[in-house]
Formats: sequence, structure tokens, C-alpha cells
Amino acid sequence: MSTLRLLLADDHPLVREGLRKVLQEHPAWEVVAEAGDGAEAVRCVLELTPDVIIMDIAMRRLNGIEATRQIMKRIPDARILILSMYCDETYVTEALRAGAAGYLLKESAGKDVIQAVTAVAGGESFFSPAVAKIVADNCVRSLEGRDSADRYSLLSEREREVFQLIAEGHNNKKIAALLSLSAGTVETHRGHIMEKLNVHSASEIVLYAVRRGVIR
Repeated sequence: MSTLRLLLADDHPLVREGLRKVLQEHPAWEVVAEAGDGAEAVRCVLELTPDVIIMDIAMRRLNGIEATRQIMKRIPDARILILSMYCDETYVTEALRAGAAGYLLKESAGKDVIQAVTAVAGGESFFSPAVAKIVADNCVRSLEGRDSADRYSLLSEREREVFQLIAEGHNNKKIAALLSLSAGTVETHRGHIMEKLNVHSASEIVLYAVRRGVIR
């Protein structure tokens, strides 16, 4: 029996520790890496190519949905299971659009995570019951109705990274250091973001990010 290689991405060490203990009770599973933010998760996935990635949504620097989007762009057959405390149409829809194969609520992770990982690793999808209802009732309508009105989809991958860091309160100098860019390049991205989203201040960017579910 081949080993199933797992990666855990969550910004709470205690959550990762608890998940690791549950997952490694399975004799053929191995947690090969842990990540504390989305950017680290992307790097680890590209380096280690785990079989299943368990991804939190609300992480600093790069949220789990954007990390999922970046991973799927580079590794289209990656299997990503979102693990979140949020049972909300916005989060669920964005996770599916990003390419996630499943969405598990943290409140039921203890009893359902083995089943969820098994399903996702086997090429299937898995949704917690409350999430499955959202998918059945609203996902198709959301996907059809938001594309024309949603300006966020106009942002490039780099602009989304800068967008989140602005929303988290970082200035241009800090963002430049985090993303290995010049401050001038960050300012250019900031201008493009504000133009594309039709916002006019950092405060409006924060409000937009909260409404989109990019930050808490």
C-alpha cells in the first residue's frame, strides 16, 4: 500500500497539531509538511507535491482561497480540501471557483476528516452537510450571476497578493519586502487595484476585502 502524503496549512499551530494526530493514526498516511500561511503553503506544495492539501481559509499574508487558486494554476490536478470555520455562500463559492475539491467545517473535522481526505484523495468531492446544502441551493446561481459584476476577477495574481496585504494594513515598504518587489512597483499595483475595483482609499480596500471574505 503506497503512502498518502498530506500537507496541512493553518495559521493556528494547535489546529495543525490536532489534525496531524488524527491523520497519522491512519497507517498509510503521512503529514509531510505544515504551513502557517498561504504563501508558505504554495511554496511547500510546489516543492513537495503532496497528494492532498488541507487548507484553512483565513490566514495572514495570503488567504487559503488565493493560495488554492495559485496552486491549481501551477498544478491543475492538485487535490485541495478546504477546512474552515465559515459556512458561508461567499467562502464556499470562492473555494470552488478556485479549484478546491472539498469543503470541511472545522466543527465536524474530528469525525469527518478521515472520510473527507479519503474522498478527495480518491478523486471525489466532499462537503460537510451544511456546505453541501449551500452548494446545491446557491453555487450554480452564484457562478452564473457574479462574473459580470464582480470586479475582483479583474485583478491579476500579483494584484490579489498586494490587495490582501494592503487590506491587512501593510504599507508599500512592508509589502515590497514581503513580495520581493520595489516600493514603486507596489505603488503601481496599488493604483491598478484601486482603478479595477473602483475604490479610492485603503479603508475602502479593507471594506471590500471583508465583504469578499479575503480577510476577517
